[in-house]
Amino acid sequence: MSNLEKLRGCFVQALGLAPEAVTDGLSYNTIREWDSVGHMTLMNEIETAFDLMLDTDDIIDLSSFAKAREVLAKYGVAF
Repeated sequence: MSNLEKLRGCFVQALGLAPEAVTDGLSYNTIREWDSVGHMTLMNEIETAFDLMLDTDDIIDLSSFAKAREVLAKYGVAF
């Protein structure tokens, strides 16, 4: 499984979305499922899947699927 598929899986699992709904245009608070509670669930999924601990600033900045790839790249995750 590629890192992109793994990240998409985090969004699918945490937010209960269909895989095809997880696109670069998906962003925080644009869908009912991605509210503050959904955001923290998503952060947990990402940290678990990639075995890392995100900094608070990165948790706040992670506001879209596209931004998630950018943030994870800072932790050495290649896409």
